[in-house]
Amino acid sequence: MRQNPSFAMTDVSELRRLIDQNPWVTLVSGTDDGLVASHYAVLLDEGRDDLTIVGHVGRPDDIVHGLGRRELLVVVQGPHGYISPGWYGDTQSVPTWNFVAAHLTGVPELLSTEENLAVLDRLVARFESRMPQPRLMWQPPNDRSFIEKLEKGTVGFRLTPTRVVAKRKLSQNRSPEVVETIIAELSGDGPYADPQLAAEMRRAHDAIAAARAALEAADAGPTR
Repeated sequence: MRQNPSFAMTDVSELRRLIDQNPWVTLVSGTDDGLVASHYAVLLDEGRDDLTIVGHVGRPDDIVHGLGRRELLVVVQGPHGYISPGWYGDTQSVPTWNFVAAHLTGVPELLSTEENLAVLDRLVARFESRMPQPRLMWQPPNDRSFIEKLEKGTVGFRLTPTRVVAKRKLSQNRSPEVVETIIAELSGDGPYADPQLAAEMRRAHDAIAAARAALEAADAGPTR
């Protein structure tokens, strides 16, 4: 992903939020037979406060990816959507696409059976928690033999990225008036309405405005 300093996303807390809210990721590896990609859910490692993630692949994807033996690229895709040139007003313009994404690269560590079971348990609990009657992994009718058989068909991993490229392209190069128009269009009921993207834009631009105000206050110095 080509980086643009104006759109760079570097705040670890924001990156953790991106991963937490968008756990369905793409795993990409370069192999002797070319590029391979798979799709799995991941979680932040609950024992760390960095960008370390944990997850699993189903066998034989571990062999296909050379899991634990070569670099793995994890693509995290956040909110994204079409931006019409008509939202810019009466000026020369073309369509674009706003998005938030992160690429995490590193050589994953393979998990032990016990660690993998814990991760699988967390994954089920994470997504079942929203159900009115959650069915947790160890809950009947599941029994230990069923769960252990399930685990043997997976390979758990932990990835602490050694390279991170993250981009938040949310109309930072547009005037505040245009940004407000775009947010209003995304929040409406038009064909490209996307409340999640609108909320992400609002969050980003509120942070930019707050940082600018703090900088101006610092430059002004103390009043007498």
